[in-house]
Amino acid sequence: MLSISMALLHHCSTPFARAVRPPPPTRARFSSTMAMASEAAPSPTRLSQSQQQQVLLGLSEKELQELALNLGQQGFRGKQLYHLIYKRKIKEIQDFIQLPQAFRNDLEKSGWKVGRSPIFQTVTAADGTIKLLLKLEDNRLIETVGIPVEDDGNSVRLTACVSSQVGCPLRCSFCATGKGGFARNLRSHEIVEQVLAIEEVFNRRVTNVVFMGMGEPMLNLKAVLEAHHCLNKDVQIGQRMMTISTVGVPNTIKKLASHKLQSTLAVSLHAPNQQLRETIVPSAKAYPLSALMSDCREYVRETNRRISFEYALLAGINDSVDQAVELAQLLREWGHGYHVNLIPFNPIEGSEYKRPYRKAVQAFANALESSKITVSVRQTRGLDASAACGQLRNNFQKTPLVTDPDNLETQLPNTDLAVTC
Repeated sequence: MLSISMALLHHCSTPFARAVRPPPPTRARFSSTMAMASEAAPSPTRLSQSQQQQVLLGLSEKELQELALNLGQQGFRGKQLYHLIYKRKIKEIQDFIQLPQAFRNDLEKSGWKVGRSPIFQTVTAADGTIKLLLKLEDNRLIETVGIPVEDDGNSVRLTACVSSQVGCPLRCSFCATGKGGFARNLRSHEIVEQVLAIEEVFNRRVTNVVFMGMGEPMLNLKAVLEAHHCLNKDVQIGQRMMTISTVGVPNTIKKLASHKLQSTLAVSLHAPNQQLRETIVPSAKAYPLSALMSDCREYVRETNRRISFEYALLAGINDSVDQAVELAQLLREWGHGYHVNLIPFNPIEGSEYKRPYRKAVQAFANALESSKITVSVRQTRGLDASAACGQLRNNFQKTPLVTDPDNLETQLPNTDLAVTC
């Protein structure tokens, strides 16, 4: 997903000669022709101008060298900046002690900052999964999850499940995030920093990234693509080690296909027909299953990449063998080579849905395999830390955390809810 097209290579349209001027309200990093689907989301909360300072995180080595030159430094200072941000993961400009004090001061006077948020809280599950709550500039909290998995040969794969929005506007019925409300899209550096935070906590490199945390990535596609590019080129995570997930937003799968990324597209299906899907995924009313499947078929043709279909199994709702057969027929009708990832429902507060018995999960999987559909059953991780799929949610998605230290104890987020990545 990180072989970026030529349009992405021009992702920083603000000339660095302007670096010494007060920062603009926003930094446009894509061409104006990229009209993203975020327009379809509810009116998001806006960051104030003081909260939209220019950030170093997300800039390439070449861009950091240009910045150094424009501030009267030699180009090698930009290389030092790059190392301090991406390798040393230092969070404050004044902690760049390898750089001259005057350079550090000039960066701050010009409105630059690193772009890292503090870790507000960590929750560790018995299986080693760790959920982090990061406190953003506007005092809202987002959740990101680090999932360590020991592969054959005792090597450890560390997956970062990252959020793309503060909350989610789509309100899928089985997902905790949508029940907590929606505030705004994340900026690209706020996505990248989640991976760096997980690397810090685990003291090891992240090997895989899945855009499956809070939010709908396709409603923030511009920032997601910028983050994807940075994670690939600067954090050095391979494109094929990344997955972008979507429940389906009209016109965005075509836009994603045009970038011909080598990452995996995961489409949250959750039902074998339109009628049932609308009850589970309300936004499906605006994006009929036939249109979604047509876009998926075109995506495969244009990218030559297989799509993974996510299917949350809800006991007595969409988990029967007959529904598995219907799902197989749907997939065969629209193409071949698809993969289905079954996700047994993870309990969330206030939901009437139930997790199916293991026997029912296996019967559903067997029915798909009998129809020559490749299938896997996702191993649930982080359930006791509310870090499993569909469980990510906190009390400060919609309403910011109050910064009164006397009330901090009463504001600690409810961590009894989770999401499985």
